[in-house]
Amino acid sequence: MKVQMLQKFTKHININFPFLKDASLLMTISGGLDSVVLTHLLNTLNFDVSLAHCNFKLREKESDLDEKFAIKLSQKSCNQIFTKKFDTNQFAIKNKLSTQIAARELRYSWFQVLAAKHNFDYILTAHHADDNLETFLINLTRGTGLEGFTGIPTKNENIIRPLLPFSRDEILAYATKNNLTWREDASNASTKYIRNKIRHQVLPILKEINPSLLSSFSKTLNHLQESKKIVEDRINEVSSEILQSENGIIKFDIAKLTSLSNPKAYLYQLLKKYNFTEWNDVVNLLDAESGKYVISSSHQLIKDRDFLLLSKNKDVTLSKVESFFQIDKNTSEITKPIHLVFKEVDEKSTQKKQAILVDKDLLKYPLILRKWKNGDYLYPTGMQGKKKLSKFFKDEKFSLLEKQNAWLLCNAENEIIWVINHRQDRRSSVNINTKNILQITL
Repeated sequence: MKVQMLQKFTKHININFPFLKDASLLMTISGGLDSVVLTHLLNTLNFDVSLAHCNFKLREKESDLDEKFAIKLSQKSCNQIFTKKFDTNQFAIKNKLSTQIAARELRYSWFQVLAAKHNFDYILTAHHADDNLETFLINLTRGTGLEGFTGIPTKNENIIRPLLPFSRDEILAYATKNNLTWREDASNASTKYIRNKIRHQVLPILKEINPSLLSSFSKTLNHLQESKKIVEDRINEVSSEILQSENGIIKFDIAKLTSLSNPKAYLYQLLKKYNFTEWNDVVNLLDAESGKYVISSSHQLIKDRDFLLLSKNKDVTLSKVESFFQIDKNTSEITKPIHLVFKEVDEKSTQKKQAILVDKDLLKYPLILRKWKNGDYLYPTGMQGKKKLSKFFKDEKFSLLEKQNAWLLCNAENEIIWVINHRQDRRSSVNINTKNILQITL
């Protein structure tokens, strides 16, 4: 088994990860069986690998003993090691996370910091085939989409899991044959956690029913991953037909969406990466009145006539956003809430789309930067008379999000100078009598 495992591992690396041979690697080590075996394999094949150990302070003295073991192992194998202690329980409480999720966020965040600071090309973890099956079954009990059934990725950006094809039994046999020592986490024997319950109570029964369970599961994963690729191809095809992006806003054509065989399924695939969870509410937007919306932790989806509009959620409601700013006469530049530059120029015309020219002598200071409100009037350049700003928005086919994000530059008497990046008001524009020209650029 010693030779077989090493040969299989070497072949796996040569076929799937040949680039690791010349890379600088950071490997996560807990001190448990899996990470000890991966460390031994990598050192046997002379890879350039450093170790990283997290002390989550969850098991009192045992956590400290794990850390000491990892340090001793690194000294014995001549691997550089990084260690870090975390107050995991406090982090979990503060961020309203389970202990397991909190530990995961802490360790992966730290690993990325180490990789960036010390120029590691890849981060390696010791997940194996049994972990993959356990994760599949956990997702099955909780409910998931297709992506939850395609397994732990062998490579996810700079994170690589080279032990995924190998079973826990293979790894244990390799460790035994090579007289390796490791730390046993007593909590792994407890059925308090769902993963342990599946590991100790469910999997033995499934393996009794099918002794080749891991092999069968591997084939199933391959089929599901192939199906996922077909779905992704179809979603890419549909996206080109029903999506368009304007100024950071993604627009979904409702008519085209509802003509599809299963709008809910398509919406799920199109929106799943934007952290929405209330999918029935998302689907109901298709038939809702304009102005209805659904918010995720990162984005908002608004119904606006014939479209669903997706934009980043600024984590505060519009009513809480500071929407009134004063600009003094001698100001040359502001950066918040938007970036404007004020510069005196000689020419009386501008070719810049994001700039206007105004008669500086007609301006009444301080200038005001604000959001629009009902009752605002605009005297648009190139037109006679005045127009309600709400009517201007409607005629220009502003979406709800575009209206929400629009800024007005006004004078001290709240008269509009510029609907920024859209239309200038003619009352302060340059004319034949203008002597001092001010260019305002977005």
